[in-house]
Amino acid sequence: MPVVVIIGAGPGIGQSVARRFAREGWSVALVARGGKTLETVADTLGATPVVRLRADATDASALRAALDAAAAELGPPEVVVYNAAIIQADSPGELSVDAHLRAWSVNVIAALTAAAHVAPAMAERGRGSIIITGGMPVPDPRYVSLSLGKAGVRALVALLATEYGPSGVHVATVTVDGPVAPGTAFDPDDIAEHYWRLHTQTPQRWQHEIVHTGLAE
Repeated sequence: MPVVVIIGAGPGIGQSVARRFAREGWSVALVARGGKTLETVADTLGATPVVRLRADATDASALRAALDAAAAELGPPEVVVYNAAIIQADSPGELSVDAHLRAWSVNVIAALTAAAHVAPAMAERGRGSIIITGGMPVPDPRYVSLSLGKAGVRALVALLATEYGPSGVHVATVTVDGPVAPGTAFDPDDIAEHYWRLHTQTPQRWQHEIVHTGLAE
């Protein structure tokens, strides 16, 4: 049974992606900071084999340990989704240096930590997908740290695709251009379809970014 690992597996996109892959018969490893969050998401997956793992994405050792634990229990992942982010409104010069570093750590560096940990094994197997949740296709001065972080995600995906793509690893981002909410044009269930579509693309048709604009796709 193939395995998907979702880092940042809270209600919203993380939960919807988990359900989307579970519907295809996949096992699911959920990684989040809070035990209650993990239980809430796991309870929506029915009889799907699920592993719940607590880790702060900014703690590199804990994140790597969670990925190793998921692989030990369910098997090596075919797909790793990085969905953690700090989403906050901040104007130029408003945040302290420490606050900016915290946001950068969650939005970019932890994604790099996860990808660097799983990509070599995927490359050795000649297959696998690493998909990072993006956003802010146009930088917004009302959201400085998020704009910087999502620009970093785009650069990270390009770097990882160059490094691991030739070995069969599909690296991509789903860029969400609006506030996620059920029943809207940014319904997380609709957004989750992009993650499944990216993973199932043939190498000849790989996309490295899908932008969800809320318009007809």
